[in-house]
Amino acid sequence: MSEERWIIHLPTRLTSRERAAELAASLRDSLGHVDVIDFDYTTFSEEHRQNIRYGLHCNLPVDRDPGRCCRRPEGHDGPCDERASAPPG
Repeated sequence: MSEERWIIHLPTRLTSRERAAELAASLRDSLGHVDVIDFDYTTFSEEHRQNIRYGLHCNLPVDRDPGRCCRRPEGHDGPCDERASAPPG
């Protein structure tokens, strides 16, 4: 039986989805060494529509590497890649 994981909701003063994605990517890039933060499943939402979430990464499975997910931005063009780290945009 695995233990329950906890989510930290971090409100911002940002007013656009693009800026929120940029901040999430910057946090991932600067705090990626902190092993208790799971940036693979980072999502963000509007303050009053928290049930509608947008992902930082695509997260679809990568065929050539079972168990790995795509790290390209959500909604990207072209094939998935588990090594990509480009911020969304």
